[in-house]
Amino acid sequence: MKSSYLFLTAFLALASCALAFDPSPLQDFCVAINDTKNGVFVNGKFCKDPKLATANDFFFSVKEGNTSNSLGSKVTPVTVNEILGLNTLGISLARIDFAPRGLNPPHTHPRGTEILIVLEGTLYVGFVTSNPQNRLITKVLNKGDVFVFPIGLIHFQLNVGYGNAVAIGGLSSQNPGVITIANAVFGSNPEISSEVLTKAFQVDNKIVDNLQKQFWFDNN
Repeated sequence: MKSSYLFLTAFLALASCALAFDPSPLQDFCVAINDTKNGVFVNGKFCKDPKLATANDFFFSVKEGNTSNSLGSKVTPVTVNEILGLNTLGISLARIDFAPRGLNPPHTHPRGTEILIVLEGTLYVGFVTSNPQNRLITKVLNKGDVFVFPIGLIHFQLNVGYGNAVAIGGLSSQNPGVITIANAVFGSNPEISSEVLTKAFQVDNKIVDNLQKQFWFDNN
């Protein structure tokens, strides 16, 4: 009986951890506020008095992204930092613009699953499963197609069409975060020890030094 109780306790503890994403709101909305004097700390942002909320707290205008860069892509995020009214609501989105052959490079969202819909163009998309399989799952998407990238997994999008492409990604967090793999590994500040990287990637030290000297463009 005691062992069953311990198992149930452990199971409930794990279940509570598994559900520890953005919580469901306990009110109609909780507009973020940067002034902490009149706010209550919840979910990473302070809340404005609901009576003081305006339409602008729930509004943001997304413009076409400038793809004139080394990656040929531009991500325009719409998170709680852009729309304060998203606070506690557990959602956000991003517009991704692609020039021909433009790439949204391999990256992860540590706090959110992404569901992507292609508005224009043709994209080659994919994600890699976790260790030890590291299985690559890919698909070519056309206008109107939808694809899901599970939370935390490395994924990418490449424009394989002849013209520009546009996609919208919905994310299951008000602040999903983004970690671009190349930028994080080779462009960290301060730099990761070359000894670590040469052993991790099984390459010569000169290759690591060259990669760390590159300018790693952030398209977000």
